Amino acid sequence: MLEEIELSIVILCYRSEESIIDFSKRVKDLALGLTPNFEIILVGNYVLGSDDRTKDIVEQIANQDNVFKAVCKPKEGMMGWDMRTGLEIATGKYICVIDGDGQFPIEGISDCFQLIKTGNYELVKTYREQRNDGLYRKVISKVYNLIFSILFPDLDSKDVNSKPKVFTKSLYDKMNLTSDDWFIDAEIMINVGRMKAKYYEIPTKFYELHGIVSFVKISAILEFLRNLIVFRLKKSK
Repeated sequence: MLEEIELSIVILCYRSEESIIDFSKRVKDLALGLTPNFEIILVGNYVLGSDDRTKDIVEQIANQDNVFKAVCKPKEGMMGWDMRTGLEIATGKYICVIDGDGQFPIEGISDCFQLIKTGNYELVKTYREQRNDGLYRKVISKVYNLIFSILFPDLDSKDVNSKPKVFTKSLYDKMNLTSDDWFIDAEIMINVGRMKAKYYEIPTKFYELHGIVSFVKISAILEFLRNLIVFRLKKSK
C-alpha cells in the first residue's frame, strides 16, 4: 500500500533551464529532512517556438527520479496559469509553492512546513524583510502591498506576493483559483481573508536575480492593479 503524500512542493521553473537542476536537488535534500512522504512538482510550461530548454531538462529530472513530477504544457497564461497547472496535480496533505529562480531561500519551505504542522494554521508564508533586488522591485512591491491593504483592510498581510507559501490541501480545494497572471498570489490571500482562514507570516530574505531578466513588466503591474479593483468590486457585491 502506497504511503499518503504529506508534502507536495510545486516549483515554478519558467525559463530556469540548467539552473533548475541544482535548485531541484537542494529542494529534494531539504524535503528528505522534513518527511519521508513527499513529491516535487516541476512546472516547466513553455512558449511554443521559443528556445527555452526548461521543458526537456525538467522532464529528464522526472524521468530519472520518481520523487519528481514534470508538468510541461504549451503556455496558455503567465505565472498564475503555471502555478495552477502545478497545484492541480498536487496530492499532499500540505502544498508548498515556490519560485525556481533562487531568489527565495529554500529554507523557508522548512520553516513554513514545520509551523503549519504545529501551529494550527491553514496557510503559512514568508514576507520579505530584507530585499536585494533593486530599487525598482522594492518600490513596486511597496505600492502593491499598500494598495492591497487599502482595498482589503481586513487581511493584515505584510507581503502578499512573497513565497514560499505552504497551505493545507483542504484550504486549496476551497479556493477555486482562476488567475492566469501575476495576480495569483494576491488571489490566494484574498481567499484566505474571505474564508477567515488562520494564517501566519515569517520573515525571509530576497536575493538579487542573477542571469535572468525579471518578468515583472509595466503591463504586469497594470494587470495587477486592474485585478485588485475587480476583486474588490466582487467583494462589495
